[in-house]
Amino acid sequence: MASLRTAGMLRHLAHPCSHVRTPRASNQRRWAQVHDVRFLATTQQPRSVIEKYRQKLENKAKEEGLPDIDALKQAYRDKIERLRKETDAATKLPGAPTPATPTAADAAGFNATKTITNEAARPSSNATPETPKKPGYSGPSSGIKPLSEILDMTKARDLPIKELSAIWRLRYATNPHSLCAVIPSETYSAMDTLARSRPQFVLPVPHPEQGAEIHFLQWTWDAATATSTVLFTQLAEYKNRGEFAQPHTTVTHYMDFSADKGVVLMQGQVMEDRGVKPEHAQWLLMCLQRFYGGWDGTGGEQGQQRANERRNLLDWFASGDQRFSVEKLMEEAERMG
Repeated sequence: MASLRTAGMLRHLAHPCSHVRTPRASNQRRWAQVHDVRFLATTQQPRSVIEKYRQKLENKAKEEGLPDIDALKQAYRDKIERLRKETDAATKLPGAPTPATPTAADAAGFNATKTITNEAARPSSNATPETPKKPGYSGPSSGIKPLSEILDMTKARDLPIKELSAIWRLRYATNPHSLCAVIPSETYSAMDTLARSRPQFVLPVPHPEQGAEIHFLQWTWDAATATSTVLFTQLAEYKNRGEFAQPHTTVTHYMDFSADKGVVLMQGQVMEDRGVKPEHAQWLLMCLQRFYGGWDGTGGEQGQQRANERRNLLDWFASGDQRFSVEKLMEEAERMG
């Protein structure tokens, strides 16, 4: 039922822009005006796309030696899953403490990073992906690399939080399309609690002089690796291609150190040539934290009021409530700018 409500809400977003108006001039930012052409570009459902290109898909399946379109879909689903997990670099998450500029001492830390990470086991090459048994929850062979294959867990557990955080960031410091953060367990727990009942949402990315582009996000969990992953996809791409849509950004949270060290390690990747810049992904992550309650309780009475408004939007979207609108979403995003 939740998925049906979400689908209905996505169709609601695609309805002619009777629910979208320009914010009041008194508090308008240059980027706050909503241009509907970005997220209303396509309104066809995924099934109609398959029908439209059925002949081409059948020809493609034959070329690749596959019996039918369903087999082709499965083959490409595996490919997309692999692309989603290409996460081996990082930039700092907005709102997280800024690490010091690397110095000679950091070079020694980098050597420690290589020692801890190089001794981790290689990922298995014969794991067989399984279809998730429940939406939002991955099977035992999800394709996600466990933290034990990234870090030497024995050595990492002996490190103080400050050193572990530095090593985690240094590991991903060379890739400009990477995302990386060390999140307090309390902050992550608040987000996770909301996400399990509201695993899908939409967020805006402002573009100066061009309005805003809407992005669809979805949470998934994998018990075998003690992780949660958030997939970000342009809403137009998701509505146009359905299950064939490819996310432009994936972020994975590792909860291995949540209980004993009080932190959750996050790392992600912004895919190149998908029309999204790293700074756009950083904005989406900041919005993710705020809308999913990561910053609740800050900012006094006014801050709590804003948190309640964001919670309402999250609830309305999840339930398909007509009170949700892109205009209200943009107003909240404007206040965060």
